[in-house]
Amino acid sequence: MAKIKIAQNPTFSAAVSIPRVGAEPVSVDFQFRYFDRTDLAKLYDGWNQAAEENAEKAKTEGWTLEQFTARQLELQAEQIKVVTTGWSFDDEFTDEAIAALVSTCVGAPQAVLDAYQEAYRPARLGN
Repeated sequence: MAKIKIAQNPTFSAAVSIPRVGAEPVSVDFQFRYFDRTDLAKLYDGWNQAAEENAEKAKTEGWTLEQFTARQLELQAEQIKVVTTGWSFDDEFTDEAIAALVSTCVGAPQAVLDAYQEAYRPARLGN
C-alpha cells in the first residue's frame, strides 16, 4: 500500500489565464500558498469585510471613482500577495510588479483568485 501524508504541501502551482486587452489571454503559472479550511475562511472573511468597508466609505465620504478604484487596487494587490509566492511572468515577483499587474490587467486579480479557488474544489470523480 502506498504511503500518503495527510498534510498538504505548503505551496502548489496552477496555470492562470490572464486576460489581455485586445489580445488573447496568456497562460501564466502561479505558485500559491496553501491555507487550511479555517485559515482560508478567515482570509475570505477579512477580504469581504474590507470590500464592504470600501463600499461604505465610498458612499459616506463621497469618494470619486478614482479614489474608490485606488482602494480596490490596494485590496486586490494585497489579496494576490497573500495567496501567491511567485509566477512565471518575465517580470520579477515583487510588490511593484503585483501592483502593476492589478492596475494594468483589469481581469487579472479575479483570474488569479478564481484559479486559486478552483484548486480547492474537490476533484471530479469518473463517470
